Amino acid sequence: MIAQGMHPIPAGHVPAVVTYLEMSAPAMSQAKPFPDGVTASQDRLAVADYRALFRAVGAPWLWSSRLVMDESRLAQILAADTTELWVVRKGNALTGIVELDFQDGGDCELAYFGIVKAATGQGLGGPMMALAQSRAFARDIRRFYVHTCNWDDPRALAFYQRAGFRPYKMMVEVFPDPRLDGIHPTQTAPHVPCLS
Repeated sequence: MIAQGMHPIPAGHVPAVVTYLEMSAPAMSQAKPFPDGVTASQDRLAVADYRALFRAVGAPWLWSSRLVMDESRLAQILAADTTELWVVRKGNALTGIVELDFQDGGDCELAYFGIVKAATGQGLGGPMMALAQSRAFARDIRRFYVHTCNWDDPRALAFYQRAGFRPYKMMVEVFPDPRLDGIHPTQTAPHVPCLS
């Protein structure tokens, strides 16, 4: 447990306050149509294509885990029966990601969910979330969960709650700043102070 009060963060690291949310039944029972010209399809992307999409969606929020993961390990995850990857396209452009991780014990994690910054505010989030809930509960699961942090899009937490998720736990994560390792350019995520 973290004691009350202020705690120093090691140089070159960033802290994130992570909120975990869950649901035990789908809150969105009806599919929502995507806007004209936007499609979602289940894909088995090559690692390089997956990482390009992951970076395009997640760089503004300092997503880095899949960018530093061993390539063979990432390929194994993407090919697993327990992974369901949906790619959202606007025309031919990769625009969003819905990644489900079906785990032992009847849980499904909404592992990655996001839209490239240029496509936010265009009515994609609702259809993507309806798709995520539909696909998660199409399997025999007891719980669907997700986590978000204070460095994510400031609308994310409220969006998940409106979609029917309920907060159940908070954690603090301290991790190396991916801008200092060259994973992301130093000007990425200007809302997060970069302290070298």
